[in-house]
Amino acid sequence: MYTITLSPRFGDADGLGHINNTVLAIWFELARNPVFRIFDPKFSLSYENWSLIMAHADYDFVGELFPQYDVEIRTFISRVGTKSFTVYHEAWQQGRLCVKGNAVIVHYDFKAKQSIPLPEDKRKLLQAHVRQET
Repeated sequence: MYTITLSPRFGDADGLGHINNTVLAIWFELARNPVFRIFDPKFSLSYENWSLIMAHADYDFVGELFPQYDVEIRTFISRVGTKSFTVYHEAWQQGRLCVKGNAVIVHYDFKAKQSIPLPEDKRKLLQAHVRQET
């Protein structure tokens, strides 16, 4: 599991005094950075060497998030396939689960425009972060 703690910005709030639902996509992407480092250890973000593409994302809003409190994002790997893996995120505030979601990430060859198998060494690193069901 990876965790980050974020302090909401003023602009993250909406007119109802909650964190806007569009902000979670940005926060969850930020929380995927340690996973991206598995594939790009120097985290150069070089497009010539980038090999991941997001195929799917979903979010379940199960509680309100408020701008005046920090938010902890917990990130796990929930599935490792042959050519893709699923990242599972949770956003917690004041001890409450508020948002959960998934992102399916595909190992991808941008020149050939096709998915490619995950290298075995990357699969093992991803497996080390698979969420253990309780």
